[in-house]
Amino acid sequence: MRDEVLARRKLLNRPWHGPPHFTGQQTSQYLITGTCYEHTPILGAAHERMDVFVPLLHQAFEEVHAIIHAWCVLPNHYHVLTTTSDLPALLARLGKLHGSTSFTWNGVDNARGRQCWHRASDRAMRSEAHVWATVNYVHHNPVKHGYVAKWTDWPWSSAHDYLREKGRDEAARIWKAYPLGDYGNGWDD
Repeated sequence: MRDEVLARRKLLNRPWHGPPHFTGQQTSQYLITGTCYEHTPILGAAHERMDVFVPLLHQAFEEVHAIIHAWCVLPNHYHVLTTTSDLPALLARLGKLHGSTSFTWNGVDNARGRQCWHRASDRAMRSEAHVWATVNYVHHNPVKHGYVAKWTDWPWSSAHDYLREKGRDEAARIWKAYPLGDYGNGWDD
């Protein structure tokens, strides 16, 4: 059934990963994910592109007064754990970021008209345990996708700041206390 739904969404030119953005939830903490169209590594076409994208991503969150708790940028997607009082404003600002980066990258890549991004998706945090498991998930993402063997080997992530702030012993305790389990399995299918 999942394959049928994806095929129908594709046929209707709707985003494959386009859950509704609910407002009025009992949280202000969200995992925000931006994914390149069809998981193509457009964002990571060059390390320099990712270097330039990271401060633009941070600026987008700052402009709408959203607090970033954990983040990771990969060649074909990014994750940001955030606290925001205005989710619609944040998503609108990320839409502008996606539009401007698409325009720039398509010019550089001589690919005018190419779709670079799906719209950003949000996942509401349901508990403190969900938040800590999400921190672990975000920092572990480069390892999960096989880019590096250790969190600290990936330069486009808040893992270094997290380890400096928490310390290795506390980070290890949080890793054990809030394991990933099947967190994120199937998200990239």
